[in-house]
Amino acid sequence: MINRMYLKLPDSERDHVQGTIDAPIALLEYGDYECPFCSEVQPIVKEIQRRLGDDLCFAFRHFPLTNVHPHAEHAAEAAEAAAEQRSFWAMHETLFANQDALDDEALAEYAAALGLNAKRLIQEVISGAHAQRVREDFNSGVRAGVNGTPSLFINGQRYDGARGLEPLLAAVSNPASII
Repeated sequence: MINRMYLKLPDSERDHVQGTIDAPIALLEYGDYECPFCSEVQPIVKEIQRRLGDDLCFAFRHFPLTNVHPHAEHAAEAAEAAAEQRSFWAMHETLFANQDALDDEALAEYAAALGLNAKRLIQEVISGAHAQRVREDFNSGVRAGVNGTPSLFINGQRYDGARGLEPLLAAVSNPASII
């Protein structure tokens, strides 16, 4: 089921994307690194990417639900700090794999394990160097009608169907049917 809420497609100048930006199918997720439902969606997204290959562009935007996830904001900022060191996706996967331990000390440990400058990363997190970027993602989600995570958009249309592999793959594989 698709809600008619529309969202601008991924922006290669701003969004973190996997795949080519001009792929015929764009899947955009608003997510929160502490959200257990977002964690459940990650392997589904990976499988869809594997199956669709170059036909899919996947993008992720931050939507930290700080009222229920106390470490979500800093985790999002850590992902952005990792992006400054060209390691957004490695940190992204690490944060979801370790979502039960996302305090600042753990974030520094993950950065070091990924071979990043952990001191720089944690300084950027503590100083709020990437807070504006995270806020921009959050605000774009609010404007698009996002009120929970994960929120998925297929070719700009909000997807409100089941989050299992088969229903999501069916919607992503035939985006014209959801308009």
